[in-house]
Amino acid sequence: MIHIVVAMSRNRVIGKNNQLPWKIPEDLKRFKALTLGKWVVMGRKTHESIGKLLPDRTNVVVTRNFEKVKPEGIILVNSLNAILDWGVPDDLYIIGGAEIYQQAIHRADMLHVTFIDADFEGDTYFPEIDEKVWELIEQVVGNPGGSAHPDLSWYYQTYRRKKNTSSSE
Repeated sequence: MIHIVVAMSRNRVIGKNNQLPWKIPEDLKRFKALTLGKWVVMGRKTHESIGKLLPDRTNVVVTRNFEKVKPEGIILVNSLNAILDWGVPDDLYIIGGAEIYQQAIHRADMLHVTFIDADFEGDTYFPEIDEKVWELIEQVVGNPGGSAHPDLSWYYQTYRRKKNTSSSE
């Protein structure tokens, strides 16, 4: 199964200058809970923005520029298709960035979205979630009081690909 994990603003921003434009510790805890023990797939820029291996996960970095990534503990592939077609033994969790999301959304089975109910300036965006293709199966309100942004509201949404939709959205 292919999962996409993303946090995005109301205007679909997911990043600015290779960083998240917000800090929501609760979302990072949720991200960890979703991905712990799993295969996480990310682009090179996302890997650089994290700055380290994600512990207790199999880290896969998609890049065309192998010289820019230190391979210790990382599986390097030159395309998303290379890892998706490899037939890994477990679920894959696609964790960014924009190019990887754009490629993966057509093959994904589940979306795990943290939807931040505010507009942010940014330079990186998540693709539109097509309601003809995706079915919202769960929504949970976040806890703004514990956030570094107490004035923000957000919620977690889980989508499942509808049956009988092609993978060519």
